[in-house]
Amino acid sequence: MLIAGVDDAGRGAVIGPLVIAGIIVDEEALKKIEVLGVKDSKMLTSNRRERLYADILKIVRDYYVMKIPPKEIDRVVETGKKLHRLNRLEAKAMAKVILRLKPDIVYVDASDVLPERFSRHIAEELPFKIKIVSRHKADKTYPVVSAASIIAKVERDHFISILHAEYGDFGSGYASDSKTIKFLKEWIKAHDDYPDFVRRSWAPAKKVKAAYGKFQKRLL
Repeated sequence: MLIAGVDDAGRGAVIGPLVIAGIIVDEEALKKIEVLGVKDSKMLTSNRRERLYADILKIVRDYYVMKIPPKEIDRVVETGKKLHRLNRLEAKAMAKVILRLKPDIVYVDASDVLPERFSRHIAEELPFKIKIVSRHKADKTYPVVSAASIIAKVERDHFISILHAEYGDFGSGYASDSKTIKFLKEWIKAHDDYPDFVRRSWAPAKKVKAAYGKFQKRLL
C-alpha cells in the first residue's frame, strides 16, 4: 500500500508563497519515517528541520511541492470570503499534489474548520477515488504528515532566504514578526506599493499601506 501525507507552510504569512508539500511511502518506509522522530515542523528548530528534510528525502518513494504565489492568493481571496476562498485554493492545490503522487490512501492536515468538508473539496478535484483522511493537527498525529510539514516548511524557508538575499532580512514574513512589519512600512514609504512577494489582500498589509502610503507626499 502506498501512503501519502500532505501539509502546508506559510498559510498565514503576509510575505511569500503558500507552500504545499506531499510525500509518498510504502508501509516499510513509513516505519523508517516514524523512527526518524518527525514532528510538526513548528515544534522543531531550523537546523533540526534541515537535517530531517535530507533524511526524509532519502526514504520517500517520491515527493512533490507546490508554491502558490501571493498574486494568486490575492486574486482568489479578494473575490469572496477570505477563509472560504483560501480553503478551496488549498484543497485544489492538495489535489494536484495527490494527483501527482497517486497514493492508495492520503492523510492531510485539514485547513477547514470542518475536516470532512475539506476532504470532500479535495476529492471533487480528483479524477479517481481515493481514501482521504482529513484531520486537524494531522501533522502532530500522523508521522507521514509531520514529514510533509517539514518538507513544506524547509522549502518555504529556502524561498524566503532567497528573498532575504535580494531585499534584506524582513524576518519570517508573518505579521507577528516585528521585522516583517518594519519592512512593509519602509517599503511602502519608499515605493508606495508592494512588491510581488507581498500578499496585498492581507489585513496587515492593507493597514500598513493605509497608514504609510504616499507618506512623503503628505510631508510636503
